[in-house]
Amino acid sequence: MKHIAIDLSKKAWQWFTLILLSLIWGSSFLFMKRGLESFTDTQVAAFRIFISFVLFLPIALKRLKYLKKENIKSLLLVGFVGNGIPAFLFTKAQTQVSSSLAGMLNSLVPLFALIVGSVFYKVQVKKLNILGVFIGLVGAVGLIVMSSEGAFSSSGYYSLFIVLATICYSISVNEIKQKLAMLDGVSIMSFAFLFIGPWAGIYLLLSDYQYTLSTPDYMHNFTYVFFLALLSSVIANIIFNYLIKYTTALFATSVTYLIPAVAIFLGALDGENIRFGQLLFIAVILGGVSLVNKK
Repeated sequence: MKHIAIDLSKKAWQWFTLILLSLIWGSSFLFMKRGLESFTDTQVAAFRIFISFVLFLPIALKRLKYLKKENIKSLLLVGFVGNGIPAFLFTKAQTQVSSSLAGMLNSLVPLFALIVGSVFYKVQVKKLNILGVFIGLVGAVGLIVMSSEGAFSSSGYYSLFIVLATICYSISVNEIKQKLAMLDGVSIMSFAFLFIGPWAGIYLLLSDYQYTLSTPDYMHNFTYVFFLALLSSVIANIIFNYLIKYTTALFATSVTYLIPAVAIFLGALDGENIRFGQLLFIAVILGGVSLVNKK
């Protein structure tokens, strides 16, 4: 049989990769939800980071000779800001926020990618892109207020953790594109987790598992956390960083067009209440994202 190679320089493979990423990352919010049934939010985040570190470790050690001193600062940023901090922010948010809403708010990444790129990385933008950012942020505010049922309840406040996580992602995306173009996606993520993994391991050693062991399905829920790390942090991040290198930061973050659809579908299957107003505001956000991505 003839071997079929994935050539990310071709448009067809770029779009296929985008859809695959949306399925993986769209499922991650449900995986976190399941993990939180037996573990605390910080434990789920720490396990996600530490498992990813262990899986990446053989690759990182093998490629350690390619690690250059001038790349360490950027890799630390990608590790802590692009992966470590968002992991804790998302699990903290999902103690009060539904998995479907988390998926919807995740679509803010392209908006903040443009803002961060233009302010800190001197990426050129047009007036239409700025309009897209404004429209998208209006949609985000509406979505948060709608989900808080008209009052800024605890779920509204916890939604802001997700907004902060998307800002962290946008910083990491621009840093990879602008400062780490000389490294491949596998090396970037393996080195990034090499820096943050040990800290997560130390936290897990000192953590209290009394509540976890009192839940009936803790091993089953740990499986969800394992797949959260394997699929969302390891496999998807490798693919995502290759996509950034072969396209643009904005095209790569356009995966957030599709992530909400997957998250909403899985959330509905899991019994979450999806309101029509939420769908309207996510449409506004995605409309803004489309303007942000205009050349």
